[in-house]
Amino acid sequence: MLNGVLLLDKPQGFTSHDGVAKLRGILRQKKIGHAGTLDPMATGLLVVLLGNATRASDHAGGQDKEYLARLRLGQTTDTQDITGQTLEIRPAASRGELEAILPRFTGRQLQLPPMYSAVQVAGKRLYDLARQGKEIERQPRPVMIRALELLPSGAGAGPADYDLRVVCSKGTYVRTLAHDIGQALGCGGCLAALRRTASGRFSLEESLTFDQITGLQAENALSGRLFPTDWVYADLSAVILNLAGAVRAGHGAFLTAEHLASGQIPPEGSLCRVYDAQGRFCQIGRSGLLERGGQAIFCKTNFLS
Repeated sequence: MLNGVLLLDKPQGFTSHDGVAKLRGILRQKKIGHAGTLDPMATGLLVVLLGNATRASDHAGGQDKEYLARLRLGQTTDTQDITGQTLEIRPAASRGELEAILPRFTGRQLQLPPMYSAVQVAGKRLYDLARQGKEIERQPRPVMIRALELLPSGAGAGPADYDLRVVCSKGTYVRTLAHDIGQALGCGGCLAALRRTASGRFSLEESLTFDQITGLQAENALSGRLFPTDWVYADLSAVILNLAGAVRAGHGAFLTAEHLASGQIPPEGSLCRVYDAQGRFCQIGRSGLLERGGQAIFCKTNFLS
């Protein structure tokens, strides 16, 4: 069984679930997951987790994402992208007007989840209700737009199309961002294209297509293109165990300072990467207080069992 992180360049028309299902067939492996869903219309980087790396899905999915987005001004749709039914067509705002309004959408924002989304309200998916022609009240959610940059228009752009670079937090709907920008300009807008270019420390430049993955798997060479699971946790501090600590970690026991090569426990409440004396990634731990006093690292996720 393969273990690690595989970067897929997802083609248009595939859901993230479709992509995982196809990879299960190519790799003949059931234990596969992904981090950070992409809509069928979107293309680009899908972080795929293989084997024990599936345990890293929560952390991997929570990292910032970067996109190249094409905004179409003057068109409003029910799905907030061009796959939906057009609700209104109006004269588009100018490039200068768009550029002037973008700072308003940078930084911390409250974003209303679209009806065509997987968000659950009272146990029901919004997209199921939307397909029934229903619209219900939703609560805005906080998101962070770290960068929003207007780019020169790329190939295939229409007269009302504008290309944006977007860096945003988990849970941000870029099509909702496109819709909201259009509303603020008074002309309406929707998402015409979307390509994810980065997720956490992973880049689209390092990704593979289905055909490339199939070829590498046939040559038994795919393992050389996988990234180690601990790369998902590169933002966390690392601790190294001594021999006694490695034995305790193998049994899932808590670790005190005497079990660490450095002898120092990270600050209380923080997550950390735990490695054995040979540099093998063992677990994610969280530091906390012992009932008898003092600090320890408690195993949160074990990647060896």
